[in-house]
Amino acid sequence: MDYKHLLFITLISLIACCFIMAMVWFWAKKIKNAGVVDVFWALNFPVITLITFFMSDGFDPRKILICGMFLLAELRLGIHLWQRVIGHLDEEEGRYEQLRKEWGDKADRNFFVFFQFQAISNVILAIPFFIITANTSQGISVLEFAGAVVWAVGFFGEMIADRQLAAFKTDPGNKGKVCDTGLWYYSRHPNYFFEWLTWMAYFIFAMASPWGILAIISPAIILYLLTKVTGVPNNEEQNLRSKPVAYKKYQQTTSAFFPWFKKE
Repeated sequence: MDYKHLLFITLISLIACCFIMAMVWFWAKKIKNAGVVDVFWALNFPVITLITFFMSDGFDPRKILICGMFLLAELRLGIHLWQRVIGHLDEEEGRYEQLRKEWGDKADRNFFVFFQFQAISNVILAIPFFIITANTSQGISVLEFAGAVVWAVGFFGEMIADRQLAAFKTDPGNKGKVCDTGLWYYSRHPNYFFEWLTWMAYFIFAMASPWGILAIISPAIILYLLTKVTGVPNNEEQNLRSKPVAYKKYQQTTSAFFPWFKKE
């Protein structure tokens, strides 16, 4: 494994992501909708995928497998977010609207810093891919196959959860109600859980490569962000503001994250 070349690929990825987020910030400032950052956070990963695929020196079948998995997952997420955010550019998502109010005159500056941190997080979270695509050993190991299986569960689970929620929201009769059908019957955030599961899969996959243990940083960060920072907490606060009675009742009967627990 050529570590200097690996660091060079990481640096190129960081420059690309920071540049993209700077351009997205200019757009967000113009349209006064910071929610577009979510779309391009997801779409930055395919950029990193392409950079690592064409610049890394690893075993080609392994690169094709892991980059194909990553590209498929992040493009799906990016397209899903695109449909949710870009289709309603005149309506800024509640959490960003709240931040804009809290930051006041400093909102534009703070959002620029926030967007750049998002770009940096893209590169940090991509550590498993830098490690895996640099692995020159021949053949696909059992651990890598296991990672691919776990990834498939996470990918399809998140896709199903997103589609169930989207279908619920498009029904006019559900206005003001809480989605509690399908996977949402068992968890308030099954989409977040399965998103985290895909990152666990990348860690499992990376364990077959030299220094693969470092890849644990990705699912660890994702778990922390989803459960403590930008995922569950913000979503819960927004739902409690918009439908307090119904959502409090929903909280009493469902697990916050893991979809296989149902409170009695």
